[in-house]
Amino acid sequence: MNYPIIGAGAVSSIGGDPDAIFASLCEGRSGLAPLRAFDRSRFNAQRLFEIDDRETEGVDEPGRATRFLVEAVRQAVEDAGLPEDLAGIPVLVGTGLRELRSLELWWRDGVPFEADGLHFEDALRSRFGAVDTHTFAGACSASLYALALAWDLLAAGEAETVVVAGCDVVTESMFGQADRVQFDPPPSVRPFDKDRRGTILGEGAAAVVLSRSAGSRPARGLLRSVAVNCDAHHQTAPDAAGVEAAVRQAHEQAGVTPPEIDLVVMHGTGTPLNDRTEAAVTAEVFDAPGPALTGIKSLTGHTSGSAGLLSLVVALSCLDSGTVPHVAGLSDPLPEGAGLRLVAGEPLVGPVRLAQVNSFGFGGVNAVAVVGGAA
Repeated sequence: MNYPIIGAGAVSSIGGDPDAIFASLCEGRSGLAPLRAFDRSRFNAQRLFEIDDRETEGVDEPGRATRFLVEAVRQAVEDAGLPEDLAGIPVLVGTGLRELRSLELWWRDGVPFEADGLHFEDALRSRFGAVDTHTFAGACSASLYALALAWDLLAAGEAETVVVAGCDVVTESMFGQADRVQFDPPPSVRPFDKDRRGTILGEGAAAVVLSRSAGSRPARGLLRSVAVNCDAHHQTAPDAAGVEAAVRQAHEQAGVTPPEIDLVVMHGTGTPLNDRTEAAVTAEVFDAPGPALTGIKSLTGHTSGSAGLLSLVVALSCLDSGTVPHVAGLSDPLPEGAGLRLVAGEPLVGPVRLAQVNSFGFGGVNAVAVVGGAA
């Protein structure tokens, strides 16, 4: 069964909606900038992919994750032509850290913040009248896990329409952990490059509206499958077998074979082990030269719980435009990428009929989606 994606919305450090984000990716515009709201003297790393929305430079504000979530959902609902009253529509949210940054500001700096603001339900109810809301904390693949549940709700006839979203902002504690692990902070994110040195965190939110039927409006694309597993191989290190199992399950559920996939939007964190594992699995699944391969984190940063859905929104733009953004910063592909069609240097123009979206999280939480064009 294929389910129409009838609306999409997104915000990130490189744009305030899906079209602006896609244009920035194609033009190679990065959202990486000096730290805006953290005390720079506390950290080795000095740059981050932040959304520049704070009223006062250097003064952080609570509630930003909720703010971005509400905006992404608003865009998706408007794009779908739905009224903003979502009382009868489930809203599923994937996130890594919810409003932990707001809690940090309250605990250390005394910034006023009510406990009810730690979850998203109150804001979704207040803004959209949503009463059937669920939040899933599943690290980097959280939003595609939420997408999988949306698929199940539609397939079971439990809902006619579902809103799926993902959001995260960078918390000071998470940034500090990454700073301690990466003693020599990477100056940039360079997925699948031999000289990649690690990832840099980013902020973002994305949302899509799924329906059992497209109705009178043209759909943005068709969700063909969402495969999920948890191999529990290691707290942080990916397992090639678990990743490959998710990819092959996604193909089987979609009723497609690897040669039919035109594009893979890779997870592509720019870390030594993750990129090597993902490239090796891709080479195993696809015969050379295989599909075009791209990734967005070199320009958006690693947006945690929203990463999978943000990549899916980009994949929809690729399907619609016939253009695949290049992997910024890729000049010398890693050995495991030899023979793969990594898009480098400039965007690739050509028909894209089927796209695969990868999203892999801590603890072996793997998720892979397959989307096709609406026509």
